[in-house]
Amino acid sequence: MTAISREKSLAHFAKAQKLIPGGVNSPARAFGGVGGSPLVIDRGEGAYLYDIDGNQLIDFVGSWGPHILGHQHPAVIAAVEAALKKGTSFGAPTVLETELAQVVVDAVPSIEKVRMVSSGTEATMSAIRVARGFTGRDRIIKFAGCYHGHADSLLVQAGSGALTLGVPSSPGVPKGCTADTTVLDYNNPQQLSDTLDKIGGEVAAIILEPVVGNMGCVPPEPGFLEACRDLCTKHGVVLIFDEVMTGFRVAYGGAQERFGVTPDMTTLGKIVGGGMPVGAYGGRADIMDMISPVGPVYQAGTLSGNPLAMACGLATLKQLRDESPYAKLEVLTMHLCDALSRAAQAAGIEHSVGQVGSMFTLFFNPERVVSFTQSEKNDTERFAKYFWGMMDRGVYLPCSQFEANFVSAAHSDEDIKKTIDAATEVLSSLA
Repeated sequence: MTAISREKSLAHFAKAQKLIPGGVNSPARAFGGVGGSPLVIDRGEGAYLYDIDGNQLIDFVGSWGPHILGHQHPAVIAAVEAALKKGTSFGAPTVLETELAQVVVDAVPSIEKVRMVSSGTEATMSAIRVARGFTGRDRIIKFAGCYHGHADSLLVQAGSGALTLGVPSSPGVPKGCTADTTVLDYNNPQQLSDTLDKIGGEVAAIILEPVVGNMGCVPPEPGFLEACRDLCTKHGVVLIFDEVMTGFRVAYGGAQERFGVTPDMTTLGKIVGGGMPVGAYGGRADIMDMISPVGPVYQAGTLSGNPLAMACGLATLKQLRDESPYAKLEVLTMHLCDALSRAAQAAGIEHSVGQVGSMFTLFFNPERVVSFTQSEKNDTERFAKYFWGMMDRGVYLPCSQFEANFVSAAHSDEDIKKTIDAATEVLSSLA
């Protein structure tokens, strides 16, 4: 096995570091969790990425989730080209934004009305503002290990497992911005119940990833989502599902369709824009009617609902609705995960696997990961060796043990076989 060529990527990244902080426009791309420097990508096609050194890589990142159809799906590209010929942005209503809104409302059980924005962070930030305005309360509850974007009130470091008051996890975030954020353990309904019994009258919203993707793929334990729903109803708290990652991914209607639990509000991103910068938040009509210009809660965006992004998202969702690739994705992902687990077991490597639909993570961790407490025990050094071993065999994985992997409808049986063969070889070498 010969390591892939990286000369051009190394040279370009050295230049980028002089111009861009860290050489990247999002820290998730910096390879900090695995060492080394990132590949610089030239193009994507189907299930593959091609970097500027000419390497072809089987892609399990999919731009961190949006490309469930693979790169350059013909119907999506055609829709964007048609929209581009009319202009890029008008700062005025278009037919496309209403059409996409209709598809979202039809698909997602909790959404009666939806507002388009330009990112998942903007969606979660706005949803929390609306929930606070609707309830007249200030406090929010989030769960350790769930990432909801980089808005100040949500950048709260995970606690030790006990109920903690929010402590900012980034310089530049004033303590006052997180003073009303309470962090609890994911998959711990009793802790949530006890907390709401004490402070439920202060809590505007609970926000969570119904399937966590930002401490690796961590499914909800049976009964956890149901408990969140029941407790929010009991205490008059707005339940927000952050489905930026899971929306249109683990089922067409998202995790709420898959698990049969309907929140009050939902945030969306990634797939809803088909790879364009799009976010959305929606929910019950009485809550959404709090938003300006109908209600008093202000939120605006110059590029929100721009026709290029709407065309891309609309074409993607129509393909998913009409082709319904979810059964195929489930089978491919389960097959891959079973094979990865067998290969790790044969190599004598302690591990566990988290998987829901086409999201998965091979954890280098002897414990089944159900919360951030377990995920913190991941063997990140071994993961880094696994990551580079897979890269050198033509498989592009998320550059962190704490990120979910994504299978796309463009992945073939042969792609999965090549990935399994590569993983078997790498895991054996790590034993």
